[in-house]
Amino acid sequence: MDIGVVSVRYARALLKSAEAEKSEDKVYAEMQTLVQSYIRVPELRLTIDNPMLEKNTKEKLILTACGTKVTPLTGRFVKLVLQENRETMLQFIAAAYVTLYRKQKNITRGKLITAAQVNPQTEAKMRQMVESRTNGRVEFQTEVNPDIIGGFILEYDTYRMDASVQSKLRSVLTLLSK
Repeated sequence: MDIGVVSVRYARALLKSAEAEKSEDKVYAEMQTLVQSYIRVPELRLTIDNPMLEKNTKEKLILTACGTKVTPLTGRFVKLVLQENRETMLQFIAAAYVTLYRKQKNITRGKLITAAQVNPQTEAKMRQMVESRTNGRVEFQTEVNPDIIGGFILEYDTYRMDASVQSKLRSVLTLLSK
């Protein structure tokens, strides 16, 4: 069976159940935490995929990877996934849930890269600019990268605006080397 199709089906079912219980925001946060846990701790996937590990131990590990206080729905969902022997797909299910939630709530991910720390007012202006262009909410991430020397790089969806000093210097260098 196709992992992508099955993962999306489980994620859709979880999202519908979460909407019915009015807990989709909390489940979204838990699924984001679970996805990040899989990224930060690669051994988690190997451990969860281990057929020798008991289901109740896997359940405790997964719930811990979802965050500190897990909603009852997430707890029931994890039990269902384990009962149906779909734990190898859990990382994909969590990622699919995050994607479906963002699409439904019209949330765009944005990233602002600067050479130095940005004040909150500048970050808010950039967020507002992206929100006005996307007509939705933006989950904004800021990153400091001294290598860009100055200016900024703004990314969201498939859009990338590179107004960094580093890219301008590269342009000049390219022109001079011709």
